[in-house]
Amino acid sequence: MKQPVIKMERVYVKVNSDFDSTGYMQPRSITWSDGRVFQIEAVKDFRPAGTHHDSPTCDCYTVVIRGETKYLYFQKVNNQHVSRIGRWYVECPTIT
Repeated sequence: MKQPVIKMERVYVKVNSDFDSTGYMQPRSITWSDGRVFQIEAVKDFRPAGTHHDSPTCDCYTVVIRGETKYLYFQKVNNQHVSRIGRWYVECPTIT
């Protein structure tokens, strides 16, 4: 019997963020497309997401939501859209 393959799928989400005086972006909450809102209790780490994502165009925030560590990604957009700086996503497992 063939084993199911679990792949990670990007799910784009709405994120409310604050910016401090240095320009640091601090995510505060995540809103899913169905309206559920999850408060971000803490940001534990911030770094480039690495080569398995969009290399230099993607950052990873390690956040705490409901006491659990989660990963929130910020994908920077190109300069063709001057009013957009990027969009947020999380990775969710899908079975194929």
